[in-house]
Amino acid sequence: MNIGFFDSGIGGLTVLRDALALLPNENYLYYADTDNTPYGTKTREEVKRLAFRAVEFLVSYNVKALVIACNAATSASVESLRKEYGFPIIGMEPAVKPAVVKNQNGGKRVLVLSTALTLREVKFQDLVARVDTGHIVDMLAAPKLVELAERFVFDGPEVETYLRELLPWDRINCYGTIVLGCTHFPFFRKALARMLPEGIDIIDGNRGTIKHLYEVLKSANLLNPSPDKGRVLFFRSGVPVKDPEVLEKYNRLLRS
Repeated sequence: MNIGFFDSGIGGLTVLRDALALLPNENYLYYADTDNTPYGTKTREEVKRLAFRAVEFLVSYNVKALVIACNAATSASVESLRKEYGFPIIGMEPAVKPAVVKNQNGGKRVLVLSTALTLREVKFQDLVARVDTGHIVDMLAAPKLVELAERFVFDGPEVETYLRELLPWDRINCYGTIVLGCTHFPFFRKALARMLPEGIDIIDGNRGTIKHLYEVLKSANLLNPSPDKGRVLFFRSGVPVKDPEVLEKYNRLLRS
């Protein structure tokens, strides 16, 4: 049986990369909805419809669990998908709680970078309201980072120019942690780390998501007992990826 991963594009590869490290014996299906990326600028209803289409496709490949490796799709569809399907469905959650815990007594603020859809969704707003009792969390939509990632542009002048225009540099030293609230954004960790002042942490929710996946599979006795290394099959909006150049790009990102 397979573990399905679903994202609007290549962002979920940053989550799958952690899954391959923690659960190397599993077999994976990776569905990138490249025909409809980006999700973060769409309406909730549009994203929910696309998510159901992707999951319906993955179900035909005998999945035992699903990771919605997209914050926007999680916000728009995870609860409805769980009602529809009986297998475990793991969603993403921006790492706001650990960021707040670290900074709430140190006088520093937290900046969450994500997509517009994720930031305005009730799921995210409820998370912030629950954990940010000191009101230290700021939010900023960074849609162009998704576009850049889908072009495999993770560093260089175009990325640096956008980040210099986007981030609040006049008060950047008031932040102790930057939360990457979109799975595309960890691709820009090196660029951000180089540009930000020393001492600002950059975190995401990917590893916590995969730890949760492991615990869910273990408790349901669904872990693959085979010692053999598993495999990954890639799909782009329901079409198997066979282009060797695209496959190499995907696999290179999983190895990075």
